[in-house]
Amino acid sequence: MSDQPRHLHLNAFLMHVGHHEAAWRHPTSEPERDGSVDHYIRLAQLAERGKFDSIFLADGLALWNNVRYNFSGRFEPLTLLSAIAVATSRIGLIATVSTTYNEPFHVARKFASLDHISGGRAGWNIVTSAQENEARNFNAQAHLEHHRRYRRAAEFVDVALALWDSWQDDALVYDKRSGVYADTARIHPVNHTGQYFSVAGPLNVPRTPQGHPLLVQAGSSEDGREFAARYAEAVFTAQQTLADGQAFYSDLKQRAARHGRSPERIKILPGIASVLGSTEKEAKQREAELDSLIVPEYGLGQLSTMVGVDLSDHPLDGPLPAELPNVDDINGNKSRFTLVVELARRENLTIGQLLTRLAAGRGHRVFAGTPEQVADQLEQWFTNGAADGFNVMPPYLPGALEDFVDYVVPILQRRGLFRTEYTGTTLRDHYGLDRPAGRIDAVSTDIAAG
Repeated sequence: MSDQPRHLHLNAFLMHVGHHEAAWRHPTSEPERDGSVDHYIRLAQLAERGKFDSIFLADGLALWNNVRYNFSGRFEPLTLLSAIAVATSRIGLIATVSTTYNEPFHVARKFASLDHISGGRAGWNIVTSAQENEARNFNAQAHLEHHRRYRRAAEFVDVALALWDSWQDDALVYDKRSGVYADTARIHPVNHTGQYFSVAGPLNVPRTPQGHPLLVQAGSSEDGREFAARYAEAVFTAQQTLADGQAFYSDLKQRAARHGRSPERIKILPGIASVLGSTEKEAKQREAELDSLIVPEYGLGQLSTMVGVDLSDHPLDGPLPAELPNVDDINGNKSRFTLVVELARRENLTIGQLLTRLAAGRGHRVFAGTPEQVADQLEQWFTNGAADGFNVMPPYLPGALEDFVDYVVPILQRRGLFRTEYTGTTLRDHYGLDRPAGRIDAVSTDIAAG
């Protein structure tokens, strides 16, 4: 066990002009800037000024929700992160890429490229895709069943890991005198043949600064938890209460141990959307101002997708329908379905109240208060077995991220909970994770040791 004090991890989840669904209507918002690379570079540099571990860009492979009222998913994230990489120097760069609608060789090559371009700051948020309409953009009329998507994802990641390890670290020799550019004895085929993929390899990108990008996962269903326990090094999760956070944290750490992994090697980061004010009253007013800009038709579309029922004809002042699908029949995001339904039932919320509760975080925790109160909340979860850090989801951008960096981060630093300077150069360094040995190198080392 390390004698170093335990520090929490902070990831900035950057979404357009803010996570609140009405952020684009906020008086300070400039929604037209969402189409500017400079907008995202500014946000990344702001998070880097706050010494965040990483930034994260989500992605989907279809036009999300009702674009009449809001728009999301403009840029392909790896392309955007490559531009951000050359405008930053330390902050990690995490992108969502689906294993259901991609091929392992493409994905392994793209993340290897980003890791080289950024000097070792790439991270992959592994998703299996939750939206039925994504299938129709990839020669299919229906989404793969949930459990099959995770089986495919496991094989996909195994192949990607083998591809990243297909070059040994010292394969490039650049021997001008002999004319040998690379030692081909240190470059290996993959020769994978499985249920979903057949990949010969090797990768056409040498081994990267990190060896492997940081592996991130965000699903909290039974299949998702098992997948995370086996592969993930960081987990983005949505938990509403401290007790729920503690239960998830304990469960996932135990699952990791059952897979032969050290629980310390999997970092759990619940999402939080915080609205700050100099007083609690001011913070609540700011939250109410954002909520007053909600367009119910937009939220209803999102909520209908989450619960698997068209709610457009249901009264806003009434509850969710008594009859909802069984979670086993949900072929999208099972964990979010469970969270939303339990929230509505537990607090006896009307559909309209539920729309408001979901507007800023889509099921992630939302908290309005002073910087001290927000820091107290983070410290409570961090020190009571519910989190290793947090996925910070600013309700509006750039203002809410500026407030967090300028007012919450210094409090966490004064309390000794968060770094005051970067101590490493790679994303793995920030998360306190070793660079993995290549599989061939590890075997060679074991043989030599034996």
